[in-house]
Amino acid sequence: MCYVTRLRGPLGEGKPEPPYSAMLKKQFTRINNLSLFDNGPYFFSMTTHTFSSKPNSLSGPPSSLPVTPSLPRLQIAISHCKNSRQALSMLGLACKCVIPFGDLGLLSGLICVLTRVKLYTHARCLIKGLIQDLIKSRAPHIVCGSIFNALNRLGSPKYNVNVFGVLIMAVSEMGLVDEALWVYEQMEVLPSLQACNALLNGLVKIGRFDSMWEFQGDMVSRGLVSNVVTYGILIDGCCRQGDVSRAYGLFDEMVGKGIEPTVVIFTTLIRGLCSECKMLEAERIFGSMQESSVFPNLYTYNILMDGYCKMANVRRALVLYQDMLGNGFWPNVITFGILIDALCKIDELITARNLFVSMIKFGIIPNIFVYNCLVNGHCKEKNLCKAAGFLLEMERLRISPDVFTYSIIIKGLCDVAQVEEADGLLLKMRREGHQANSVTYNSLIDGYCKEGNMGKALELCSRMTAEGVEPNVVTFSTLIDGHCKAGNMQSAMSLYSEMLIKNILPDVVAHTALIDGHCKDGNMKEAFRLQKEMLEAGLSPNIFTISCLVDGLCKNGRVSDAIQLFLKQTRVGTCESEINQMDSFCFPNNVIRTSLIDTLCKDGRIFEASKFFLDMRCDGLWPDPFTYSAMLQGHLKANDMQNVMMLHADMIKMGAMPNEVIKEALSKCYQENGYLK
Repeated sequence: MCYVTRLRGPLGEGKPEPPYSAMLKKQFTRINNLSLFDNGPYFFSMTTHTFSSKPNSLSGPPSSLPVTPSLPRLQIAISHCKNSRQALSMLGLACKCVIPFGDLGLLSGLICVLTRVKLYTHARCLIKGLIQDLIKSRAPHIVCGSIFNALNRLGSPKYNVNVFGVLIMAVSEMGLVDEALWVYEQMEVLPSLQACNALLNGLVKIGRFDSMWEFQGDMVSRGLVSNVVTYGILIDGCCRQGDVSRAYGLFDEMVGKGIEPTVVIFTTLIRGLCSECKMLEAERIFGSMQESSVFPNLYTYNILMDGYCKMANVRRALVLYQDMLGNGFWPNVITFGILIDALCKIDELITARNLFVSMIKFGIIPNIFVYNCLVNGHCKEKNLCKAAGFLLEMERLRISPDVFTYSIIIKGLCDVAQVEEADGLLLKMRREGHQANSVTYNSLIDGYCKEGNMGKALELCSRMTAEGVEPNVVTFSTLIDGHCKAGNMQSAMSLYSEMLIKNILPDVVAHTALIDGHCKDGNMKEAFRLQKEMLEAGLSPNIFTISCLVDGLCKNGRVSDAIQLFLKQTRVGTCESEINQMDSFCFPNNVIRTSLIDTLCKDGRIFEASKFFLDMRCDGLWPDPFTYSAMLQGHLKANDMQNVMMLHADMIKMGAMPNEVIKEALSKCYQENGYLK
């Protein structure tokens, strides 16, 4: 049993487990094919719940087994078999009789028979199929109780421990952990360590960590000695909890008991460290693993590469990839998915395409995730032609686009102002049976808002709701921002009120959009009221929020208030101990400084403006043409030619290209003062 979680979500999905009824059919097909008596193939029909046969005319069933055996006779016959292969053949012959799948008594008897001859996998499969069939009409705990009672009536005390152990394993693997715990509590004798490990693993998989430790304590108190699988499960539980230090403690305890750690244990620890971005420690474990003569497998490399990719250290991930190839490991689709996704995110599209070609050379067929990464990377670069090329390739390989593919392309079209084409793609998506999600709709709504087409944006929002996709905080924030930019503050505030009524907490984006709208409207009272509401909701204003307020105060002629807000939010002149006690800290950007400089220059306060200008350099900010323009206008207004010429020289030195306003102002100034040359 492997306790390393398969990479899922953005790294690719594993194939879904088939229904247990299908698994059961497959098991009995194997049983029939193993017949030693050459009676021909037998098969199990799940639709009629009967076993059928097509016996070979040249031979018949042995005289030791009746054509329609009763359960006791079947048990006797199977118990006399010399080995498990012969037992499977005997059971295959018994499949000629009609067995209703809902016959709990008969199927419970077969489970006991299979367990008795140590065919535990077949017994588990039969239990799962039975549970899956009965659970359609009854609660899981009732089904489990019925099977337990049926098995308890049939099995002898000698075999009950194994039978109930198989039941615990089957139920745990199906995720019915409470039912598995109930069976464990009903047993007078402790089940096998394998059954206890299955239950322990079931608790870990559903995140019941307190119950995991409680159950493990009970196991130990009742005399069970933990093996390497037990420690692997517990270490996995610690890593999932984010308690890597405790996982280390268990690892040391295991080694202290003389239990050799396996590649699964090491890989689990590495995965836990990678999830906490502790890549140096993960590398150390990776190194010590090889020192202990435990060699990493493909999953170890995949997890370590994924950890580095999430830290945007793709170079190290590619080094590991080469190391993996050098050690003779064959990459799989997950390996390429990890690397191509990371390369596309950092805009290394040429390297991503080269790796994609390598994937084909290895004979690995790309999955939908890999194609989505490539399509997304090229859409972000606004290279829609290349993205369309990948779509055509998907079509040739008969890989159907999913909702993520369509969402990516719709966003890409909206980013290049092709909103109508994006809307048409949404309709095509629906015709092909793909249900659009909130991400798809939000991209299109944002596209219409950026065009200023609020009517279409609201119409799309209504269509979204009609199709059962509820607008979320992103939807509302996008619409609010669109109305604010269109100067329609009444509609924006109505949407804000609707958010509160629907218990959707407005985020920083929504608040900032409203604050900016009110500032541009000259309504500073409402802007500061919203800032207060924002703080009371536990949201910290970001640099854009402060920029809007400072700019609004400046345009409102409240320069002193703007400076005071600026100093308060940026903590200028505040000692370190006071900064640590503050809730928020905003580092000033060019927009805030330029707003203040421009306002001070227009107000004739050139000395204070010069101070802010110099502070920009001290804070590592580079003045842009707008900042230079404001300062030049201030010095020109003060008729300070020396500083005008110094600023002009500084601008040329810093490589700031003068705009038309600066050129015109300088030309006029130099002409008036005799410096036209």
